[in-house]
Amino acid sequence: MQTYPTTTGRTADIVRTFMARTYSWMSAGLALTAGVAFITAQNYGLAVQVMHLRLPLMLAQLALVFVLSGLSQRMSASLAGMLFIAYAALTGLTFSSLFFAYSPAAVISAFATTAVTFALMSVAGFVIKKDLSVMGRFFMFAVIGLLVAMIVSMFIHSSALVLGLSVVGVLLFAGLTAYDTQMLRNLALSGVTGEHAEKAAINGALSLYLDFINIFLFILRIVNGGRR
Repeated sequence: MQTYPTTTGRTADIVRTFMARTYSWMSAGLALTAGVAFITAQNYGLAVQVMHLRLPLMLAQLALVFVLSGLSQRMSASLAGMLFIAYAALTGLTFSSLFFAYSPAAVISAFATTAVTFALMSVAGFVIKKDLSVMGRFFMFAVIGLLVAMIVSMFIHSSALVLGLSVVGVLLFAGLTAYDTQMLRNLALSGVTGEHAEKAAINGALSLYLDFINIFLFILRIVNGGRR
């Protein structure tokens, strides 16, 4: 007697496929960022040029984030993918300075701690039953508040303040990781398929990538004792 997959089974397959695709894009972005940062740091002449172009590079990164976040559903999946890869590569260029500002041990320790924190919060966001969508507005205002506080801290030059903001930053983006993961799971449950699913996976990968990067930067400051 031939059996057919249940609706629940098909839904689970769709969710699993979508999430796997999202994390594949995110992992590829992180790997590219790490590779470009390491290679750039090994070439002192290139690293110096990148430092001189740091502001334009950061503005280009910001522009790509806005384009991908706001227009990804209006462009082809291949273009969205190329823009995400370009963003990851640009981030790698600017991150090359971390190898000069921090010790290799601090960078490795921060990355390992970030990977564990991100994995735990992402799993929590996927399996938790409580609806986290109500937290969306809170996270938005919290990120804005944190950004303002970080700008103020640049003029105060207090290691204790930077350390405190770094702890808040880790907690905030850890929560955002769980929130974004649940939102992506819910999106997959809605039945998104085809090219729309691919573009949604790339956009979701960008959100998770940004969560990971921010957790890493804040943990790196904590490992460094609150010093920039």
